[in-house]
Amino acid sequence: MKGTGLEIDTVVAELRTLRLESLENRQRRDRPPKLPSRKVLVGIADGLSAVLFPHRLGLPELTNQSVDFYVGHMLDVTLRDLLVQVRRELRFVSGLDATSNTDREQAAAIIQAFAKRLPHIRSLLESDIQAAYEGDPAARSIDEILVCYPGFTAITYYRLAHELHSLGAPLIARMISEIAHSATGIEIHPGARISGSFFIDHGTGVVIGETAIIGEHVRLYQAVTLGAKRFPVDENGALVKGNVRHPIVEDDVVIYAGATILGRITIGRGSTIGGNVWLTRSVPPGSNISQAQIRNEVFDGGAGI
Repeated sequence: MKGTGLEIDTVVAELRTLRLESLENRQRRDRPPKLPSRKVLVGIADGLSAVLFPHRLGLPELTNQSVDFYVGHMLDVTLRDLLVQVRRELRFVSGLDATSNTDREQAAAIIQAFAKRLPHIRSLLESDIQAAYEGDPAARSIDEILVCYPGFTAITYYRLAHELHSLGAPLIARMISEIAHSATGIEIHPGARISGSFFIDHGTGVVIGETAIIGEHVRLYQAVTLGAKRFPVDENGALVKGNVRHPIVEDDVVIYAGATILGRITIGRGSTIGGNVWLTRSVPPGSNISQAQIRNEVFDGGAGI
């Protein structure tokens, strides 16, 4: 850039050197990875949401006569776009220079299986909407929940991502979950297993880890963490991947704002976990855990939980 004093060519050269060093370290110097596109996935997630709820999240002028045509068209366009992204993920994983026939067949199988799961996803989301309506006195209508509640948006994206994760597209699933995280402040790993009638009220700061299991009719408030207590390492000091490390939350549990629940522990059915509680042990069904109880255990027992 002449006249600005900026040495653009020098910066470009230094960035090139660092980029090539990074590719060299990953044995990809001559073939930089072509990852799925986050920008394209934003459109895919929006399109799938419109397919699931066309009257509320689709075109405003839809009629009963045109809605099926619109859903069919959106589904065709969106699944075609998703197929391209799944191929990209499989190619990235294989490390090949071009998409193989095996990857093409696997991508097609993933998309076909995913499409068949959409009615099931819609059914689960109906239960989630109803749980939100019944659980929040401020909710004036089902439609308000669908278009206004960040918790429902995060759950919608999670349910789509979870199916893709289960079917063999974990990178795309994680990217969709992170799109929702950016938009809502709610982070749900697509590997988590969450049953129906799930409600996140307010939601900002909620974190649900990869191996968490959540039962029916569970309600979380803002800043709840279902996380890992510790991170085991192997003999070389590297983190062990894939081990179960997050809580199991059984049916009909309420967890209030700011609660932190860590490790592979079980919160028994029908329990209530109070705000700002730090919990690292299992609790039996019907428990009511508060900060006062936790403090008493620490002082009486001489050690924390």
